Amino acid sequence: MEITPQCVVALTWTLKDTLGEELDVLDEPVEFLVGGDDLFEKIELALQGHEAGARVDLHLEPEEAFGDFNEGLVFLGERALFPAEVEEGMTFEGHALPAGCDPTMPKDALYTLTEIYPEHVVLDGNHPLAGIALRLSLKVQAVRDASEEEIGAGTAGTGFFKVQVHRPDDGPAPTLH
Repeated sequence: MEITPQCVVALTWTLKDTLGEELDVLDEPVEFLVGGDDLFEKIELALQGHEAGARVDLHLEPEEAFGDFNEGLVFLGERALFPAEVEEGMTFEGHALPAGCDPTMPKDALYTLTEIYPEHVVLDGNHPLAGIALRLSLKVQAVRDASEEEIGAGTAGTGFFKVQVHRPDDGPAPTLH
């Protein structure tokens, strides 16, 4: 079966930056809805017409993936507002930040605690791969027709890599897949 809109593809991949550093490897196939909200547009276009067993190599510029790094999504928070056991790399949903955090922080962003100082912490609402050009090597493991439920939901439902990215000036927020 060829990949067309409204089908489900099972993919594995290796994701690298442009210097060749491996960022992510997916060895076990994960299903994504083509023509829904599961994949970046450039990935969907590149997969069209391929069948199970195909390999597709892509170069994604930041604007085709997780967007440019936005300094406006980096905030300082009072250290005292956060639990003593916080660690760098922890994430906080914008709507669930401790009371007293900067009220201008977008509530729909996912913040990563990137630095801890005695008096404050640094919270970054950018996706960890924002501003990075990526090289993606995909392998199509399987292709099947999408169910009515998947088409209606706009997703194959795995949510395996679904991370909302807040990009207020660039339209709808993409997801990581």
